[in-house]
Amino acid sequence: MSESDARELPETDEEWREVLTEEEYRVLREQGTEPKFSSDLIDVKGDGSFDCAGCGAELFDGDTKFGSGTGWPSFYDANDGAVELREDRSHGMVRTEVVCATCGGHLGHVFDDGPEPTGKRFCINGVALEHDEE
Repeated sequence: MSESDARELPETDEEWREVLTEEEYRVLREQGTEPKFSSDLIDVKGDGSFDCAGCGAELFDGDTKFGSGTGWPSFYDANDGAVELREDRSHGMVRTEVVCATCGGHLGHVFDDGPEPTGKRFCINGVALEHDEE
């Protein structure tokens, strides 16, 4: 994301609620998960980038997207420094949560069952993303 594309980040919970839809807020700010196969972005392929719906940060390059069959948009790599990984022990599991490095929004989880060259599968809620066709 260039400086000209940068959005002013909300500072309070109330401000986040004003700029996000109810579903975006539930996923990005409350660590929710959208229903499987509900995202229009599952079948989007090709050029462009996938950006954070909360702050506009460029998170994933379209070339890293692949069809995982899991019901969520999947990528084998994230842009350098765009995401942070955190341990998630919710729901009686131990997983690795993926959050936006710019705004801290919950994006999804990363697993070790993806394709080469990384072997990773970033399983991301489509509602947490915006597709920017370059």
